[in-house]
Amino acid sequence: MNSPIRLGYAITLALVSLTAQGANDTVAFEKAWTYKHTFTGQLSEIPAYDAKTKTLWVAGVVGVDILSARSGALLDHIDVTGDGFINSISIHNGIAALAVEAKGDRRKPGNVLLYSTKTRAPLSGVNRIEVGSLPDMLTFTPDGKTILVANEATPNAVADTPYASPDPLGTVSVINVAKRSVVATPNPNVAPFTGSNLRTNTGMDFEPEYIAVAKNNKTAFVTLQEANGLGILNLKTNQFEKVVGLGVKDFSLNDNGFGGSNYIDPNDKDSKIELRSASVKGLYQPDSVASYEFAGKTYLVMANEGDTREDDGDKVRASTIPGSPKDLERLNVSKTDSAPGSLVTFGGRSFTIRDNQGNVIFDSGNKLEQEAIKLNIYDDTRSDDKGVEPEGVTLLKYLGKTFAFIGLERTTKAAVAIYDVTNPMAPKYLDMIVTSEDVSPEGLTTFVLGARPYLAISNEISNTTTAYRLGKVGN
Repeated sequence: MNSPIRLGYAITLALVSLTAQGANDTVAFEKAWTYKHTFTGQLSEIPAYDAKTKTLWVAGVVGVDILSARSGALLDHIDVTGDGFINSISIHNGIAALAVEAKGDRRKPGNVLLYSTKTRAPLSGVNRIEVGSLPDMLTFTPDGKTILVANEATPNAVADTPYASPDPLGTVSVINVAKRSVVATPNPNVAPFTGSNLRTNTGMDFEPEYIAVAKNNKTAFVTLQEANGLGILNLKTNQFEKVVGLGVKDFSLNDNGFGGSNYIDPNDKDSKIELRSASVKGLYQPDSVASYEFAGKTYLVMANEGDTREDDGDKVRASTIPGSPKDLERLNVSKTDSAPGSLVTFGGRSFTIRDNQGNVIFDSGNKLEQEAIKLNIYDDTRSDDKGVEPEGVTLLKYLGKTFAFIGLERTTKAAVAIYDVTNPMAPKYLDMIVTSEDVSPEGLTTFVLGARPYLAISNEISNTTTAYRLGKVGN
């Protein structure tokens, strides 16, 4: 019988006791290395691991830093500024795909650049594929046959007057890897709408943010963050089956139905940190999403960051809404979704597990903020604006269990929460990894090196990449 998982916290060491097949193995997450990025304009945003060369490719704005996955040493740098700015990277079977927005005007079509991880040079033959406006994220399907690109298609905040005119079309580009060409460009805006609280009132169309793919390669799940939606994309027809409105979270509830509380701190100026009942609902608005299987069914883990229009044209203080409680006057709320006596704010301050139709199976409530407060890393200056802002999520399968790592973008030190989500109906909080010299985790990935699992964290504000390894320390 499996013994319970126990995790002890330390700044650079998180101990976890796991039992597999009757063997009592004690293992530890311990920091392996940290790399400080130094190329001018380079940021640490999105990491991707290449098993063939045992390297970690870290994308951010001007290019990609290629690091030794074992030591963190810089091996090479790829400059993409001739094409534009890089937003994302994905690697499969020795091919690195880079999502690069158009140079000078991001409303124009972007490109996916293909590189060999062995030579670190562009692939021979076709290595530049034109996609939609502002390719913000991309991923290979599990079988490696397709690259899916989330074309966020955000207007230029300064150049466009009014902001959303013209608003480029948000789409997904479906790239056939063998043909090295776009074979379809599905548009979520024309799909049937279901669910609730789908934001179609922001003055913009849907802006695909992040993509996860089912293990069977048949379905992709696309977060539409600003719209509080989830697009379900059929990869056989390359058409969106539907767009699901993800609903709202009631921050007045102490019992959220999943064993936790939804209370928040809604005020950044009251000189106290206190999670309390707030008469406001939150749009989930997930950024990152990851998929896994349990009992033959697909489940989605979503980081409920929250987001507004880039020009903040849909955001106001609650104080501008008549009748708002005094304690909530500082809270940023949706101008297009709020009304007197009915406030709606941005983000869930949590992570959620949903089924493959977008139904909520579990929500972490305010557990992430509770733990940040306990560890003295909660940033009270963000209380009025999405709290700890869960942004990145990645999964690790180990010893028959599935672990979720959720990066918190707005804590005073870089923090990544760890959950056992093996059973999506009964997730267990384990602990939080905190790295003192890092700030603002943006992207996360896991990989296995020498039979030992690793977690790599890209930290945008500190411009550092840190790797933790899961290593046996006793039995």
